[in-house]
Amino acid sequence: MQKLGKDFYLRNDVLQVARDLLGKVLVTKFNGEYTAGRIVETEAYAGIIDKASHAYGYRRTNRTEVMFGEGAVAYVYLCYGINHLFNVVCNAKDKPDAVLIRGIEPLEGTPVMLQRFSKEKLDTSVGRGPGNVSKALGITTKHSGLSLLSKELYLADDSFTSFETVVSKRIGVDYAEEHAAWLYRFFMKGNQHVTKHAFNKEGIDLL
Repeated sequence: MQKLGKDFYLRNDVLQVARDLLGKVLVTKFNGEYTAGRIVETEAYAGIIDKASHAYGYRRTNRTEVMFGEGAVAYVYLCYGINHLFNVVCNAKDKPDAVLIRGIEPLEGTPVMLQRFSKEKLDTSVGRGPGNVSKALGITTKHSGLSLLSKELYLADDSFTSFETVVSKRIGVDYAEEHAAWLYRFFMKGNQHVTKHAFNKEGIDLL
């Protein structure tokens, strides 16, 4: 399994990065606890031109400042005061693109994940949805700004390609007006750890 290098993140096409993150492995090593999950669902956020992005219109705050730095770092923010949402910052400095990791399929460290969820048996809720991604992997807002080239938090490629990619609108961004219709969400067709929405008989998301 090969850790992704900086060049992967510094590309200026956030859609391609979001698509390419499918199938990659997200790894955490916090306090001696190793967990890893395969990325099965992502959403792209196109920085300053995207009304759904926290950085739209060059909006800079203490929270979002990390997005304006060079890519290959984590951007983690708190949603509704409960869920820690993990994003991959990409592109060059002052081009605040990011990819939200919406779903993972647990691969390693599942006993640790179960402990974090207070569960006895693994089910599809572990890692399904962006809040559960961070919960499964132990990611919190204190990790915002952490390098994705570090030993504690990184993404890796194990050459997994056995999936079909589906593209749809993003979830929960109605506030973004016309940008809510952008097809910026990518996920593995038929994977049970993808956020549940309406599908047709071919397994295509009807969102």
